[in-house]
This record gives sequence, C-alpha cells and structure tokens, in this order.
Amino acid sequence: MTITKRVTFIAKEGSEEKMKELLSAMVVPSKAEEGCIFYEIFQYENHPRKFMAVETWRDEASLDGHKASAHYAVYKSSYAPYCADKYTDELIVLG
Repeated sequence: MTITKRVTFIAKEGSEEKMKELLSAMVVPSKAEEGCIFYEIFQYENHPRKFMAVETWRDEASLDGHKASAHYAVYKSSYAPYCADKYTDELIVLG
C-alpha cells in the first residue's frame, strides 16, 4: 500500500529563502530514490513563509529508506533554526 504525506512548514520571519533552499535541495535526490512515486515542494503564493511537501512512497520500506538517506540527514539537522512550525498529515487517496 502506498504512503502519501503532506508536510507543512512555516518559516520563521526572515527565513523564507533559507527554508526554500533547504527544502528545494530535497527534491532531486528524493525523486531518484527507490520507491519514490511523487515528491514535490510547494511555496504558498499568498503566504510566502508557508511551504508544503507532498510525497508518495511505494511502501513503508521505501519511506524508511528515504529517512535513512544522506540528504534527509542534512535536511533533518539543518531546518529547525529556520522553521517556526512543522506538521505532517497522512493522506488517503479516494477512488
């Protein structure tokens, strides 16, 4: 069963560009990972401090592999000083 998540980030005031840089750096290597079906980062046009990652993985093993990757470790150790809030929603595809 596929796993789809929406991860929302709210950048600290003045940290929008740094958050954009850190999150954007995740796209290409994540898309290249085994089991990645969809991975994109969005920035809200009407709320530039708000970002959303939408990702779909083939299965739990693929998601675990993503979390064990070098680029994920860089992101995980770097984003907190620039992020005011972060939350994750697990999504179910209807239909």
